Amino acid sequence: MRFASLGSGSEGNALLVATGVKSSCPGGGQTQVLMDCGFGLKDTLARLARLGVSAEQLSGIVVTHEHGDHIGGVARLARKFNLPVWLTHGTLHSQPSILAGIADIHEIDPHQPFMIGDIEIIPYPVPHDAAEPVQFVFNDGMRRLGVLTDAGCSTAHIERTLSGCHALVLECNHDSDMLMNGDYPYSIKQRVSGRFGHLNNQEAADILGRLDVSCLQHLVAAHLSRKNNTEALATHALCSVLGCEEDWLCVATQEDGFTWREII
Repeated sequence: MRFASLGSGSEGNALLVATGVKSSCPGGGQTQVLMDCGFGLKDTLARLARLGVSAEQLSGIVVTHEHGDHIGGVARLARKFNLPVWLTHGTLHSQPSILAGIADIHEIDPHQPFMIGDIEIIPYPVPHDAAEPVQFVFNDGMRRLGVLTDAGCSTAHIERTLSGCHALVLECNHDSDMLMNGDYPYSIKQRVSGRFGHLNNQEAADILGRLDVSCLQHLVAAHLSRKNNTEALATHALCSVLGCEEDWLCVATQEDGFTWREII
């Protein structure tokens, strides 16, 4: 199983997960699932092409929640390329006009795994200010990729779900001092730092410290704020928990995401 990011941050998010491919053939996967799509159609196609993938090769799109940086490009991509979409009841019914015209929509139970091709997708609910938000673990039968972004705090269920993963994409949205001393209005500071907002660097590190990371091969810091965080701060927080070299950790950027990483 391999995974790559088209981009990560408040201006757009999309993560690609693929199985059945060799490292020398990035575009030939049997199953290729896009998690979220917060980019315009032209931009999405260009970002996919950068990873050696065309939209016609996608097996479908799974959606975490209805915020524009995650769902803004889903409907147009799905309509143009006749892609199936999986999302929760709350997400679907919070944005009926945006999602109109998608021919193949599947409502998912936040606690019930489902299959797309040869990937088992395990949704789990997260605390975030959306209608029925979830995040996902992707399982090819041997390796597990866990993703946690857009959560204001952790829960015991989140940590049980992410323990034992072979790769993690973990939100490090902001540094608390930068956020609280920055120029955001007070209401936005409260929203971002609240229980239904976004994880800060220390919260992400604390979660990581409570997980079983004995199988961990890849760790990616994601959804960093341009104004309220730095790659250095996020990297230091996570690496301090693992005791690893900082260049081992990957940071997903808004412009480029990150290229393919293979779980062996």
